[in-house]
Amino acid sequence: MISCIRHTASCTITVFSSIFGASGGALFAAIYSQLALGLEPCVLCLYQRVPFFAAAGLSLIGLLMHTNEKAVRVILGLCALLFLANAGIASYHTGVEQQWWASAVEGCAVPNFSQDPSLWQKILTEPAASCSDIAWRDPVLGLSMANWNIFYCLGLFMGCVIALAVRRRPEPSEQP
Repeated sequence: MISCIRHTASCTITVFSSIFGASGGALFAAIYSQLALGLEPCVLCLYQRVPFFAAAGLSLIGLLMHTNEKAVRVILGLCALLFLANAGIASYHTGVEQQWWASAVEGCAVPNFSQDPSLWQKILTEPAASCSDIAWRDPVLGLSMANWNIFYCLGLFMGCVIALAVRRRPEPSEQP
């Protein structure tokens, strides 16, 4: 089992293809839920998409530079940090959803048009959904998309860390 993980994590093409597929899959799920299912994203939901876009782009660069070991390590490290940051954003979003704290992100509340008429202009640039409203819950466990994103991103972070660790250690047969 360990040798299988080591072999898979040491294949640069497999690692970066997996990062691209996982990031693209997450973006597809988010956009599908918005366009096909009619779930309105809030500002924090949109912020959680940014690291996936960045990781997908970096993974394509990683595929192009797969023979440069130093570049591969740097890109893997950056992808790991992106996934960890995304888990942090999703954790913060979970706290807002659960009303553990109020969001400090501007635009996370539904605008009150009676107080400021210029807010009508903001509706074209900011999502109308409140960050504290949970648009969808898992019917089995009751977890929101932000909750699932925490676990998903932590798993991707660990995958990147494992791929980095495997690249830094020599194979058992190579050790003196």
